[in-house]
Amino acid sequence: MSEQVITQNPSDLFRPGKEAEAMHLVREYMGWSTGAGLIPIPLIDLAAISLVELKMVHSLANLYGVPFTRSAAKSIVGALIGGGGTYVLAAPVASVVKFIPIIGSLAGMIAEPAIAAAATYALGKVFIQHFESGGTLLDFNIRTQRHQYEQHFTAAQEKGTGDAS
Repeated sequence: MSEQVITQNPSDLFRPGKEAEAMHLVREYMGWSTGAGLIPIPLIDLAAISLVELKMVHSLANLYGVPFTRSAAKSIVGALIGGGGTYVLAAPVASVVKFIPIIGSLAGMIAEPAIAAAATYALGKVFIQHFESGGTLLDFNIRTQRHQYEQHFTAAQEKGTGDAS
């Protein structure tokens, strides 16, 4: 199965200055990831959050006219989130705790949506900054961006993910 590259009109490629519109998209996807965090079935919730985040990256790439490949985006998102210490531990714990009758379900349904929103916000901010600077999925540097992701994630948690700009 060949990888399909999705892009807009070539004259629209690398359009910087779209940050306000991009942040609107991020906030929209934060809502979707929060909703996915409310799914009461452990691990299905994590899969749904991942799909929302991948779709957000696709929408941001589309906005900036950056060629999108699902496999490249999945690798980047997985490496960014997988390297983010807090999220790597918190999200699966919040998901699995839902197995505990009543108390676990309530705790997981309170914690996980907030974690999902913060992670989606942080991911969106990192991609916006990268795309604003003319970057693509092919030149995304995980090492340099991981620190930015962690900072945005922490800021979003501290500010309740409303607008942690």
